[in-house]
Amino acid sequence: MRAGEIRTLAERAGIAEGVTVLDLCCGVAGPGRFITRELGCDYLGVDDSASAIDIARGRADGLPCRFQVAKIPPLPGGTFEVVLLLETMLAFRDKRPLLAGVSEALTSGGRFAFTLEEGRPLTAPERARMPDADTVWLIPLEEICTLLERAGLVVRWQQDCSRCHRAMADSLIDAFTADAAAIAAQTGRPALDDLIAGHRLWSEWLVSGRVRKFAVVAETSSSGLSAGA
Repeated sequence: MRAGEIRTLAERAGIAEGVTVLDLCCGVAGPGRFITRELGCDYLGVDDSASAIDIARGRADGLPCRFQVAKIPPLPGGTFEVVLLLETMLAFRDKRPLLAGVSEALTSGGRFAFTLEEGRPLTAPERARMPDADTVWLIPLEEICTLLERAGLVVRWQQDCSRCHRAMADSLIDAFTADAAAIAAQTGRPALDDLIAGHRLWSEWLVSGRVRKFAVVAETSSSGLSAGA
C-alpha cells in the first residue's frame, strides 16, 4: 500500500492520538510505524516472525510502539479500539476464527480496518501457477461481508484500490527485475523467480478483474442491524 492509502484507511478507522490499536501480522511494521508517527496512537504490533519483530523494534526507536511475537489466531488478551490487518487476509484459509477473535478484541464501537484481495477461490490450474498458493485464499466481497456480520461486525466504509494495487505490483516487478542480481545473491534465484512470477499474476488478475483489491472498515454492532439496514 502507498502511504496515502494507509493514512486514509487509518483515518477512516478513527485512529488518532491515544487510540488503542492492535496491528495483526504486522511484519516489520512499516505501516504501523507510519500511522503511529503521523496520527499518534497506543500501538501494539503482533507477528509470528521473531526476526520481523526484531527489525520492527529496531526501526521504531523513539516511537510509542510495542511489539509481541505470537501466532494469529488467537489474538492477544485485552481490548482495543482499532484492529488492523493489512495485506494478510488472503493468507487465512478459514477466516471465521480470525473474525471471531477480532470481534472479541474490539471495544464497543471498535473498528476493524483491513485490506482484502477479493474474488472467487483459485481454481486448480490457477493454484498451480501461483507460487506459495497455500497462502492465497481469495474470498468474494459479499461472502466476507456475511462472515463479518456473523461475527458482529458491520462494514461502514470500503474503497476499491485495484488500480493503485496493480500500479504497485508493476512497480515492484520493475524494481525486483532491475536489482535481480543483488536480490538473487541473498535469496537464491528460485525465490526471486517466484517473487516476480507471483507479482505478475497479481497484475494480470487485477487487469482482467479476476481479483479486486479493497480497503475496508467494519465496526462492532450490538444492535444486530445489517449493513443494509
